[in-house]
Amino acid sequence: MTDSTTHDHALAAFQGLAIGDALGMPTQSMSLQQIREDHGRITGFVDAGPRQRIAHGMPAASITDDTEQAVLVARLLVEGNGRLDPTRFAEVLIAWERGMAAKGSLDLLGPSTKTAVQRILDGVPVSEAGSTGTTNGAAMRITPVGITTTADDLDVLVDAVQDASRVTHDTGLGIAGASAIAAAVSAGIDGASRTEALDVAVAAARIGERRGHWIAGASIADKTAWARGWLPTVPGPDRVAAIDGVIGTSVASQESVVAALALVSLDLDPWETLCTAASTGGDTDTIAAMAGAVLGAVHGASAWSPEAVAQVESVNDIRFADVVSPLLELRANSAASSH
Repeated sequence: MTDSTTHDHALAAFQGLAIGDALGMPTQSMSLQQIREDHGRITGFVDAGPRQRIAHGMPAASITDDTEQAVLVARLLVEGNGRLDPTRFAEVLIAWERGMAAKGSLDLLGPSTKTAVQRILDGVPVSEAGSTGTTNGAAMRITPVGITTTADDLDVLVDAVQDASRVTHDTGLGIAGASAIAAAVSAGIDGASRTEALDVAVAAARIGERRGHWIAGASIADKTAWARGWLPTVPGPDRVAAIDGVIGTSVASQESVVAALALVSLDLDPWETLCTAASTGGDTDTIAAMAGAVLGAVHGASAWSPEAVAQVESVNDIRFADVVSPLLELRANSAASSH
């Protein structure tokens, strides 16, 4: 992979994260039936509808906490020269939520992150704060770690994921979910196909699920391995209902992370894949964001139309290249130091 190709794929991963997030913004936390009634099937960016409680009144192509927190992680990785300082991360998350609340937004910290941040405020050591976090908050914001860390040595990559997840999601489920997404993103940036990226995701999840605090829950590695074989056999018109009813679309990592990777396994057009994710119900913005990050990493800039990228950048006043370029410097530095 040339430097320009690596940059193209890393940039497309971050663009895919934000595009998926923005496509799922109007449907997040809604049921399949509510989405059908309010929007039909999502085919592009739309405004939040009257029943959108969390992102009420947000215009089409608006990002949510998924992308915003990924940007925070990216900034802190650069600040820490590739390391994410847990105490600093907790402080930044607290400040972020206060800023969101001041704007009147309900798009606040998720359940695991909220619990962990409150525990830190209450004086619980940072090393213990994330001991119950099993939801997808770590996975939704882990793409910057996939960009900074190669997938050559999955133990090293999972170490980096655990460092970034420790504050809020230091459980086997939280780390496995985040490891799967980070590994698939990293492998895609280095030229992996969809199938190869999914293989790496399952392998990384298997390492991650043995880390952190044990909490009961289905194996994300096993569920992903099963779902990527099963979902493509479901007839096209039945897939959204199958994801919703069988895989699950809740904030639980063993549902939403698996749903995102199963969607990637369908080998559909990337935009169509994210529109399907945004139409499934439940945690649509996060499922679409995670799938978008992996698809962008695998396919590069060709995955997303320039118009979609420009619209998300414009509506949210963000420049993805400014976020991604310093992360790739960290990747190059860590690759050089490991050889």
